Amino acid sequence: MLSFDRDSEYKVVILMRQDLKMSKGKSAAQACHAAVSCALASKKKDPSSFSEWDSRGQKIAVLKVDSEMQLFEFKAIADRQGITNSIICDAGRTEIDPGTYTCLGMGPEKQSVLDKITGDLKML
Repeated sequence: MLSFDRDSEYKVVILMRQDLKMSKGKSAAQACHAAVSCALASKKKDPSSFSEWDSRGQKIAVLKVDSEMQLFEFKAIADRQGITNSIICDAGRTEIDPGTYTCLGMGPEKQSVLDKITGDLKML
């Protein structure tokens, strides 16, 4: 069995807005958009982080945020720290209005780095 050092593990974190009251299926789809977007951006921008994350099981955590403002606060932190991130803006074809920001993906990045930023948030 492989053993992993927690400080060297990589993950993607998805921050999902709770004020929108999206269905479980809609939330899942938005989280998928964020994860794919982050993975593609990371593969291009930071291939070593992508490779570490990809080769170790593609760990993803989905966490709750209360508002659009919180999404952008976390995005600003990620931008300042050079963390790959992707904010998802919905097309408005199903449950919510076009142009609504639903979630933010961050990573792949070292788990220890992301936990310092998002460690106080609750799991979805």
